[in-house]
Amino acid sequence: MNLTLRNLFLLAAVTIPSIAAGAQTSAAHAAGNNAVSSEATPFEWGVQTQGGFGVTEDRGSFKFLMAGLHAGKVLTSNIGPGWLRGNFEYGVEVWPLWQSYTPTFQRQTCVPITGSPGLANCSAPYTVGGTYTGVSITPIVLRWNFAGTPHFAPWVQGAGGVVWTNHKYPAVGGPPVNAGGVTNSSISDNATNVDTSVWNFTPQFGVGVHYFVAPRRSVDFGANAIHISSASLGDKNPGVNASVQFSVGYTWWQ
Repeated sequence: MNLTLRNLFLLAAVTIPSIAAGAQTSAAHAAGNNAVSSEATPFEWGVQTQGGFGVTEDRGSFKFLMAGLHAGKVLTSNIGPGWLRGNFEYGVEVWPLWQSYTPTFQRQTCVPITGSPGLANCSAPYTVGGTYTGVSITPIVLRWNFAGTPHFAPWVQGAGGVVWTNHKYPAVGGPPVNAGGVTNSSISDNATNVDTSVWNFTPQFGVGVHYFVAPRRSVDFGANAIHISSASLGDKNPGVNASVQFSVGYTWWQ
């Protein structure tokens, strides 16, 4: 009996430290999945796609689709107490594909007739709106990465960018005042100087999470509130006061 107990104690003395060491190794490996929680200051770069819709005023029928690249550099080691612990990152986003799908409507272009007060010569009505295609860059992305768990690292960010579109965005004007030709009625929003701009600014705020599927590899999910405005670069600045856009991407950390 004494021999058996001694053997059991010896077995425990050998196996328990081995099990504990194995558990520590596994835990370290799991923690290593999350590049944000390490004390390093890594680079990250990835691909992403984003889409959403307008939510204010008459923009509910506006839809958005984007595809592009994200690059960032963690600038600090982890700081802060408890669940707030994390690091600060500066990033840049480039969207070679930017599209907005908007309702179509008709307007015309009316030019006042010199020497004939109250009269204007108007073009035939034409269609504006529809699909806009462009390129966008967000050169300022200020992000706080929460250290999170071995597999999840939430983040919150503020950002600002610019978008160029192939037509002045969004469309304005109308409704037509006649079928074309001379009119003595109000030309409403059909004057030649009633238009917007091909350049718009995109201040935004977002939240998201990195899900680390392997060491230094993450699938990313985000939600952004984006304001689109030309800052009156055009004659009119109707913009899109607020849109909600959701993103998914894949990131490599180095």
